[in-house]
Amino acid sequence: MSGNQIDLSQLFGQVAKTLISNKSELNKADTYNNDHGDNMSDTFRMIAQAMEAKKGASSADQLEYAADLLRSKKSGSAQLYAKGFANAAKEFVGEDINTGNAMQLIQTLMGGGASAKRSAEANPLGDMLGALMGSGATSASSDDDLDLGDLLTAGMAFMSAKQSGDNNMEALMQALVADTEMSATPHRAQSSQLILNTLLDVVGGMGAK
Repeated sequence: MSGNQIDLSQLFGQVAKTLISNKSELNKADTYNNDHGDNMSDTFRMIAQAMEAKKGASSADQLEYAADLLRSKKSGSAQLYAKGFANAAKEFVGEDINTGNAMQLIQTLMGGGASAKRSAEANPLGDMLGALMGSGATSASSDDDLDLGDLLTAGMAFMSAKQSGDNNMEALMQALVADTEMSATPHRAQSSQLILNTLLDVVGGMGAK
């Protein structure tokens, strides 16, 4: 499905701004090194700068360049996103990223490096999110791809978040990252939800133009 082309430097620049504004809270949530907010702010600032440096190049080249830069960072979270950007680069060879296919990019990045299809198979709420966004860009999974265990894992994560008082969208975002490496630690899950929320807000705004 076609849509408005997305400026990747703008997209990830907004993510960097969100992380910078929440840096202190993310550092506090990191009970290991107290620097997760610093690391994630630096990581997405680097990503935005990479996209700007490669502006005019293909989407795949921009994503691969960001992956190369992230591989040089020691942060475990940066290494996860390096995998995500590298896999996204492969998925978008010969294809521009736009508001019609942005959910494929988001699912790959937030799946800790899994492809969009495998992310949806591991966490079927990805398709629900795509439907809520109205993008028509849900993953390629079908009912046959999902088993009872997949549905129970995603459903339990959703209900747990709802019972904690979160609204539907907040609960859905928590559930989307609950069964990925992005939720391995509380501070990583917290930053992942901030990133996901910002990506959806920006893409949704671009789609409305």
